[in-house]
Amino acid sequence: MLRLDADKAASFCDGLTRRDFLHAGALSALGLTLPEYLAAAPQAAKDKDVNCIMLFLVGGPSHIDTWDPKPKAPAEVRGPFQPIATNVNGMQISEIFPKMAKHADKISLVRSVYHTATAVHDTGHQMMQTGRLFSGGVEHPHAGCVLGYMKKQRGEVPAHVLMPRPIGRTGGNLPHGQNAGYLGKQHDPFVLNADPSDPKFKVPDLLPPEYISAIRAERRQKLRDAVDGALDTFEKNAQAKQLDDNFNLAYRLMSSPQAREAFDLDKEPAKVRDAYGRTRFGQCCLMARRLIERGVRFVTVNMFETVFDEITWDIHGSKPFTDIAEMSRLVAPNFDQAFSVLLEDLKDRGLLDNTIVTALGEFGRTPKVNPAGGRDHHPGVWTILMGGGPIQGGRVIGESDELGYIPKTRPVTPGEVAATLFQGLGLDPHHELPGPQNRPLPLVEYGVQPIKELF
Repeated sequence: MLRLDADKAASFCDGLTRRDFLHAGALSALGLTLPEYLAAAPQAAKDKDVNCIMLFLVGGPSHIDTWDPKPKAPAEVRGPFQPIATNVNGMQISEIFPKMAKHADKISLVRSVYHTATAVHDTGHQMMQTGRLFSGGVEHPHAGCVLGYMKKQRGEVPAHVLMPRPIGRTGGNLPHGQNAGYLGKQHDPFVLNADPSDPKFKVPDLLPPEYISAIRAERRQKLRDAVDGALDTFEKNAQAKQLDDNFNLAYRLMSSPQAREAFDLDKEPAKVRDAYGRTRFGQCCLMARRLIERGVRFVTVNMFETVFDEITWDIHGSKPFTDIAEMSRLVAPNFDQAFSVLLEDLKDRGLLDNTIVTALGEFGRTPKVNPAGGRDHHPGVWTILMGGGPIQGGRVIGESDELGYIPKTRPVTPGEVAATLFQGLGLDPHHELPGPQNRPLPLVEYGVQPIKELF
């Protein structure tokens, strides 16, 4: 995520310091929020365009305790929950998702996803959001950044928004796959960098109204000078020059009523906000719908930012993590409520037909419950959810073996998941991007195909 912090101070003629301006969110808007649309003229939305909401379930949900129950397995494998029927004949999921069971016709389960890389969070984050593993110093772009790069923005809203914040510390030192990688910082997502469930939330990453009135057109040159000072700390490369050359477009984004309105949850009725749940994840899901409705192409929602400071899907059992029971009381209901209302809301507003919704984690959990009452990392097999747009709902793709240890049928790689997403978004999965040193790289590796059973 690009930042333009500079060591030297700058003051505007109205007494506002550059630091004040940055704290108000303008720095984020200039750096974190200006990918491809800084250099491109707005492109009108086309009816056939498909959008995407990616819900990233940081921590790695246990497939056995969620969407691939094993009621006939030994007690130490099947866990404490019973399967329940859904509104799709023959599809069962865990009893901890009673609301989702009523919307199973809108999504499909892929129960045979696996990878063979190291069983750490970071590698799974990369592979599930980019389709590839970071290697040889090459960081591949997030699917939303690819979409923004290829199809540009619509109007004055960003092409790709990530919220509430990027994935933070999860135990490794590798990239998490949430930026534009070799496409360059100018194609990074707009990062909200705030919790929309906070009662004091006021769209902090766009220029607030009081700053719009304070910094008039005649003062923009001072602001430009401040940006120039920040850019001086960089080499005069193409990215820095692009930010400088497109400063006026950046200012229009920050002060745009269209962009500000898209992020304003106060415009939503209280009953709608309550329906999603007044949690961070619930309000992010509501904002995702709101952004898609107003022209944003791709929204990534991180359900959690780390696996260390809160109760997440990372259910090792022992402290500082949680166990299966606590996950079912706190994490699962939060997801069940927000995800179900999101699907219903998109459907009711006519948005589900052109919006892919996917919920996915970085791996599954070990089949055998450990002595602490949890399950450990297991990339051998797990389940993801996909639906909306051209992705068919009400299907079960692949299956795991009797113990939920490996795929039994139709094994699916992260590359195939990415290829499915790209094809659903109207992109050729093997279209070549200008990779490092302008060495062409396809969106996914040659030979990797979409999951055809989902279309």
